[in-house]
Amino acid sequence: MPIREISTKPYPDQKSGTAGLRKKVAVFQQPHYLENFLQSIFDAEPSLKGASLIIGGDGRFHNRDAIYTAIAMAAANGVRRVIVGQGGILSTPAASNLIRVHHAAGGLLFTASHNPAGPDGDFGIKFNISGGGQAPEALTNRIYELSKALSRYRMVEGADIDLDRRGPQKLEDTEIEIVDCVDDYARLMQSLFDFDRIRDWLKKNHSIRFDAMHAVTGPYAQRILVEQLGAPTSAVQNAAPLEDFGGGHPDPNLIYAKHLYDLAMSEAAPDLIAASDGDGDRNMILGRGIFISPGDSLAMLAEHLDKLPGYKSGLKGLARSMPTCRAVDHVAKALKVECFETPTGWKFFCNLLDAGRLTLCGEESFGTSSDHAREKDGLWAVLAWINVLAATGQSVQQLAQNHWQRFGRHYYARHDYDELPAAAANGVMHALTQTLPQLIGQSYSDYTVTQADSFGYTDPVDGSVATDQGLRIVFGEAARIVLRLSGTGTSGATLRLYLERFEKDAAALALDNAAALAPLALLADQLARIGELTGRKAPTVVT
Repeated sequence: MPIREISTKPYPDQKSGTAGLRKKVAVFQQPHYLENFLQSIFDAEPSLKGASLIIGGDGRFHNRDAIYTAIAMAAANGVRRVIVGQGGILSTPAASNLIRVHHAAGGLLFTASHNPAGPDGDFGIKFNISGGGQAPEALTNRIYELSKALSRYRMVEGADIDLDRRGPQKLEDTEIEIVDCVDDYARLMQSLFDFDRIRDWLKKNHSIRFDAMHAVTGPYAQRILVEQLGAPTSAVQNAAPLEDFGGGHPDPNLIYAKHLYDLAMSEAAPDLIAASDGDGDRNMILGRGIFISPGDSLAMLAEHLDKLPGYKSGLKGLARSMPTCRAVDHVAKALKVECFETPTGWKFFCNLLDAGRLTLCGEESFGTSSDHAREKDGLWAVLAWINVLAATGQSVQQLAQNHWQRFGRHYYARHDYDELPAAAANGVMHALTQTLPQLIGQSYSDYTVTQADSFGYTDPVDGSVATDQGLRIVFGEAARIVLRLSGTGTSGATLRLYLERFEKDAAALALDNAAALAPLALLADQLARIGELTGRKAPTVVT
């Protein structure tokens, strides 16, 4: 089969966002669009030549076609070995693990994460580097610059690869290996958690419910939770990955997984209820009668992680993204370990992980993981919670209440204003930026502004600098208002408002979350003028 060099013209819009390039499926189906972006990756990362490359995706519409194209282009660009998840399926954390296990030069992950799928839905691609983490900003910028001047791409013509047959295949000089998508990941989980103790816990009439949302984690949950840990088949629902995710929105939060919240509040509630998203890197945790916010989940796992086999030597450090609530900061102080505040984007944790300064990290967008991988890991978080419940003998509710009694409670919410005109969203950010210097020292009812700035970050490992990573209005330990533009949408602009209120008083630890944050929400709209500048009377989604 001949290797062809095909002429093309550049597309001007192939700039990666927070986690890769995401567009509507129809955009990726334009002639040469996907090929252009892939060739820009191969040109920007010459270390792929003669090396191994991991390829997989979340199973959404266009996944298989994109993988065939990627394999043909990898072979034409001199990749020595390509390892692909059977059927084109690989969760993002499993792909990160495979990169590390096989010492690969990188990985191509076809996913748009929690975004809807189907012919009219979203598609995406991101490149992960040799350590298993997301490409750093310097590399994604180089890929973008190359894409703007691209005039040709290389491809093996007539490639015929069977994605469903495990084992070795050949394409020109490139070895293709189709692997079971779960095996290596399941072995990793067994090394981190006490499977015997979890089995015993489940045998003692404890129950779990995991919703894979017809996305990529179904096969992983079925293998680990049911086949290896002994949970009944009914413990895993919506386990079959579908190209349109069953018509649902695979974003595990209180809006798109409300049925799980309703189950948690019912008399039939299992001990632990959880879900993951499209590509398996997010998680939602609930217990009988309680929802655990992502920031609380991070802090509670930090408090108890040393009870689990893979972490019995203790924690090296903790980290959260800047918009994430500050609950984990209190745990870090009690444990006397470093706590880092980074910009949004998992890539900002990776240097700290590689330097051995982190054990556990998380984001408010339902992402949590440890130093076992260089991506957030939804099923890992679920297994960690099950193991903590089994090790402590506490329920989710008891564990949360005990944590809040010890450390205090951070009431927290995120308000998303989706599909705004870019000019309106940028107008809000610009107007507030201009106001920030005048806010310091101002008092608003019970709150006095102690800090007001645009968040910037200097990486403590390599000294790289990230600026303009969100606007902060801080009221000491009492509260925070954060505003930033999202980098994961595909239509219009998404403005995100984050509200956080801290309470230490034992009498104020069981307030209704929305009621507790209502005065802060009114103040945020007053200061940021969101309603006035966007015309929106309310957020699109509150989580």
